[in-house]
Amino acid sequence: MSKIPLTIVGAEKMRAELHELKIVRRPAIIAAIAEARSHGDLSENAEYAAAKERQSFVEGRIAELENKLSNAQIINPALIDGDGCCVFGATIELEDMTSGEVVTYQIVGDDEADIKQGKISISSPIARALIGKSSGDVAEVKAPGGMREYEILDVKYI
Repeated sequence: MSKIPLTIVGAEKMRAELHELKIVRRPAIIAAIAEARSHGDLSENAEYAAAKERQSFVEGRIAELENKLSNAQIINPALIDGDGCCVFGATIELEDMTSGEVVTYQIVGDDEADIKQGKISISSPIARALIGKSSGDVAEVKAPGGMREYEILDVKYI
């Protein structure tokens, strides 16, 4: 499997979720299953079925997180020497050439992308258009609403 790029913050969030699932949720589900078993007939026990379903979900998520973390390539944006270019981990200030709106995005891994927090996935159309460009360049992004142009105002590695 190929390496999964993650920022330090994204990796820490994954580790925290994994810890929560293993230390808090898994034991709670095991206790719920034991409680449901004590009620007798499992074939018509809705509590037991629901607890088993939650257990399946949690175990699947634990496996997924462990796999991603074991294949992660953790990148500290503050240590990047991108020479002013847009690269993974960079925080980029853009101006929409049509509306004049200024936005700031950080290019992150697929699992840590959150547009509300200004984090865009490395595989998103806008990030792919920005990669390799520098401050002052114009990036053309093919969006669902048509072609959009963004001028790169600033590139930071924070």
